[in-house]
Amino acid sequence: MKHAVVIGGGISGLTAAYRLHKAGVRVTLLEASDHLGGVIGSVRHDDCLLETGPDCWASNKPAAMELANELGLGDQIIGTREGVRRSFILHHGTLKRLPEGFFLISPMSIGALLKTSILSWPGKFRMALELLKGVRRDDSDESLAGFVRRRFGKEALERIAQPMIAGIYTADPEKLSLKATFPAFIDMERKHGSVIKALRKRARGESGKAPSGGEVAKAAGPRYGLFVTFKGGMSTLPDALAAALPEGTARLNTCVKSLQKQDAGWKVELADETLDADAVVLALPATTSAGLLADTDAELAKALGAIEYAGAAVVNFIFDRDQIAHAMDGIGAVIPAVEHRKIIAFSFSSVKFEGRAPEGKAVVRVFMGGALNPEVAQATAEEQSSIALDELRDLVGVTGEPKFSIAGAHPGAMAQYHVGHLDRVAKIRELAKAQPSLAIIGNGFDGVGIPDCVRNANEAAARLLKQS
Repeated sequence: MKHAVVIGGGISGLTAAYRLHKAGVRVTLLEASDHLGGVIGSVRHDDCLLETGPDCWASNKPAAMELANELGLGDQIIGTREGVRRSFILHHGTLKRLPEGFFLISPMSIGALLKTSILSWPGKFRMALELLKGVRRDDSDESLAGFVRRRFGKEALERIAQPMIAGIYTADPEKLSLKATFPAFIDMERKHGSVIKALRKRARGESGKAPSGGEVAKAAGPRYGLFVTFKGGMSTLPDALAAALPEGTARLNTCVKSLQKQDAGWKVELADETLDADAVVLALPATTSAGLLADTDAELAKALGAIEYAGAAVVNFIFDRDQIAHAMDGIGAVIPAVEHRKIIAFSFSSVKFEGRAPEGKAVVRVFMGGALNPEVAQATAEEQSSIALDELRDLVGVTGEPKFSIAGAHPGAMAQYHVGHLDRVAKIRELAKAQPSLAIIGNGFDGVGIPDCVRNANEAAARLLKQS
C-alpha cells in the first residue's frame, strides 16, 4: 500500500492516519470542517479551560492511555480531584447525593439500598426483590429499560438507571441494546441468578470478606476515579496526533463528493480534483459513510444506514464563584427524564479537574439533547445557552450573568446502539469483507468512548496493512 486516504478528522480518523503513517504509508487526511478532533474541543478564555465536547475518558480501557503514552503525553494526564468524587441526582426538583454502594443501575448491598433517599420505600422493596427474580435464559437482545424494569422495577429505571446511562449514550433506554452496552449485567444474572449477588461477590474480592463502607463506595456509582484527562484539555490528544503527521497530510474544509471503487484501488472525488488511493478509511458517522458507498456497494450502504444517531450540545459557562449558591462539593449532577428538564447533566468542571479556573472563578459545563430531547440539540447556540443558564439558575442558584459562555453543538454525532446493534454491526463487517481495501470506523460500531474509537482505528489500520 503506497497511498491511503482517510476521510474524517476526528479521533478515529487521526488515529488511523497516524498508524498508517508510522507503517510507512503515504496518507492524505480529509476533513470537511475547519478543525481536527471531531467533537473534541478545548477552549481557553481568561485563564479558564473549557471543553466543548467530551471532557475525559475512562482509563480502564487501555487504548487511549497507551496512545497518549506513545505520543509522550503521559506526564500530562490527570485524574479527577480526590475528595470530590461524588455527584448528585435531581429528585423531585432537589439535588440529592447519588447513592453510595451503587454500581450504575444496581445496589451492591441491601444496606446501600436502604440508605438511599432517591427511591421511595415501595421502590426500595421492589429493587430488593431482584435477589429473588428468576433468570432470563432467552439469548435474544433486550433493551436496558426492559432489563432494569424486569429485575429492579419501574422506579429504579426512571430514578437511577435512565439518568446514569443518559450521560454516556444520550439514548432512549427503551431502545438501548443491553448486549451492546452492558453485557456484564447479562452475565451477572445468568451466572449468579442476581445482579445484586454478583456485585456483592465482586465487592468481597478474593479475600472473601464483606467489604467496608469505604470499599463499597470506591466501587460504586460512575467510579469517578477511573476518569482522566489532560492538563491542557482534551484537544491535547488530537493536536499531538496531527503534529505527528507530515506537513500537508491533513486537508481541512475539504468535502468528498463521491467515492468510486477501481480495479487497483479507489478514486476519491473532491470539489476540484480526484485522488487515487490504494486504500480508504471512512472515519465518519455510519450514515455519512453509507452515502459515500451507495454507488459502490448498495447493500453495505443500506446496512450502515440502519445505525441511528442523535445530536447533543455542550454549553460552558464562566462565573464568579460567589454567583453560585450551591456548595459545589461534588463533580456535578445527572437529571432524570421524569423531572422534565431540558438538560441531561451538568458538571462543575473547575471542581472536577485541576487547572480549569483560577481562584474565585467557576466553570460549569451543561450537557443537553440526546434521543429524549432532540429539539434542544437542534436549537441555536444562543437558545442553548439561554436554556442551560435558566436551568442552572433553578438547580444550583446561579445569580447574575455569566462572565463568558460558549456552546458546542454536535448534530448527529451520538451513535444510538439500539436493540439488535451487535447483529447490525456483524452484518456490516461481513459485507465489508468484499471491500478488503476499505476500513469503516467511528463511534457507531464497537463503543462510543474515546478508548473504543482509538482501539477500533488501531485494529482497522492493522487489517489494511495486512492486506497490502
